Amino acid sequence: MRLLTINPGSTSTKIAVFDDTTPVFTQNIRHSVEDLAPFELVSDQFEYRRDLIVSELEKNGIPFCFDAIVARGGLLKPIEGGVYEVNRQMLSEIEHPMRNHACNLGCRIAYDFARRIPGCRALTADPGVVDELEDVARISGSPIMPRITTWHALNQRSIARRYAAEHGTRYENLNLIIAHLGGGISVGTHRHGRCIDVNNAFDGEGPFSPERAGSLPPGALIDLCYSQKYTREQLKRRISGNAGLAAHLGTTDVAAIVESIKAGDKKAELVLNGMIYSIAKWIGGSAVVLKGQVDAILLTGGVAYSDYVIERLSEYIGFIAPISVYPGENEMLALAANGLGALQGTIEVKEYK
Repeated sequence: MRLLTINPGSTSTKIAVFDDTTPVFTQNIRHSVEDLAPFELVSDQFEYRRDLIVSELEKNGIPFCFDAIVARGGLLKPIEGGVYEVNRQMLSEIEHPMRNHACNLGCRIAYDFARRIPGCRALTADPGVVDELEDVARISGSPIMPRITTWHALNQRSIARRYAAEHGTRYENLNLIIAHLGGGISVGTHRHGRCIDVNNAFDGEGPFSPERAGSLPPGALIDLCYSQKYTREQLKRRISGNAGLAAHLGTTDVAAIVESIKAGDKKAELVLNGMIYSIAKWIGGSAVVLKGQVDAILLTGGVAYSDYVIERLSEYIGFIAPISVYPGENEMLALAANGLGALQGTIEVKEYK
C-alpha cells in the first residue's frame, strides 16, 4: 500500500510517502513569516500549502497515486481516539473551527487529494482533541470552566504502542505516564489503552515549555487582561508563542540554552531547571492518578534529545517507575501505521458525527 502523510504545522508542512510503513520520501516544507504574511487567517493558507505539496511531489518524481492520504487531525470537537474517515461533517466543522491552528488544514488537503485519485481514501488518526478523560478529571474549581484536553495524542499513543511491542505486551495491558516534550508539553496518564487525564497543552495548562506559559497564577492573569497594557491577541501570544523559555530567555533552542549554562549563564540555568521542575510535578501528579501503579514513564518529543533535561528530570521521577526515552516526534510513521491498519482492516475506521 502506498500512503501519503501530511502534517501541517505553524511554520512548516511535513509530508512523507510510505510503502506500507517504509518511508520512501520525506520533506519538511518551511514557511517563512514573509510567505505567510499575505494570509489573514490560517484557513486562507489551504490552496498555498496544497499546491506546495503537489509541487514537491512532482519535483521529486513521486507519482500522484496513493491508496490513502492520512493527515494530522484538526481542532474539532472532542472525540475518542482512533482512525476516522474524513467526511463532509468533519470538513464543515474544520472550515469554521473553534480554535485556529495549521493542523486544521490537514484533513481539507487530504480530502481534496483523495477525490482526485480513484479508490483513494482520506483518513485522520488520533487528533489533538482526543478526549478520554474520566469524569472526575473534568471537574475544575469553577463549574463554568470544566477541564478540556488538547494534547499530542498521535505521538503519545504511537509511542505507547511501540513501547508495548518492545516489551511483548499490548498498550491496553499497561499503565503509562507519557510526556511529550516539544514546543508545547503534554503529560498523559494512560490506563489500559485510554488516556484518562492529560493537560490542555494548546491553551496553556500544565508545565511551561519552550514556547508556552503553562498554568499561570489566575489572579495575575485576570489583572493583566484588564490592565489595558495588552490587546487580546498580544495576551494570547504571552500564553502561547512568546511564552515559556522564549519569553524568559529569548529562544526556544534547548541545546543553545544548555551551552549558555555551560558558559556560566545562571539565569538560563534557573529558567531551564524551572521548566524541568514543572514537568516533574505534572508527571508526579499522573503517578497519583494511577495510585502508584505505573509500569513505565515514556519521554518523547524534540526536547527529549537533550541529555541535560533527561538527566535532571530523571532525578525527580526515577523513583516512580522505569523511564524509557524516545526522542523526536514519530507522527508521520504513526499516521502511516494507522492508515495501513485501516486499509488492511486491522484497525476500525470510525465515522465522525
